[in-house]
Amino acid sequence: VQLQASGGGLVQPGGSLRLSCAVSGFSLDDFAIGWFRQAPGKERVGVACMSSWNSTFYKDSALGRFTMSKDNVKNMVFLQMNNLTPEDTATYFCATDFWALTEMKCSYRAGTIPKNYWGQGTQVTVSS
Repeated sequence: VQLQASGGGLVQPGGSLRLSCAVSGFSLDDFAIGWFRQAPGKERVGVACMSSWNSTFYKDSALGRFTMSKDNVKNMVFLQMNNLTPEDTATYFCATDFWALTEMKCSYRAGTIPKNYWGQGTQVTVSS
């Protein structure tokens, strides 16, 4: 199993980034998946998630600015981030984590035995 996040970088306030997550070892048709972030000195928090049937949920911090999508054929997950602010500076992770995703109201396909897998993270820095 592997989740490989990429696409982070340095961007000015108001700018955009598109994060990608390459998934292997499980099917996005069956598993819910989410994006999480951890800022320096802070706890890791959820950003957005997508259920196995493609319904999405966004935390307030992401609502209206971020868009999550996935390609089940290519096993890829994306996070389009627009109008970035310095408060978005963090390491971003993609993950399938039953309790974390359930808390964000994202669900797995019925009958799926959920497992917890986390990627290594990609750094996003928003600064002028």
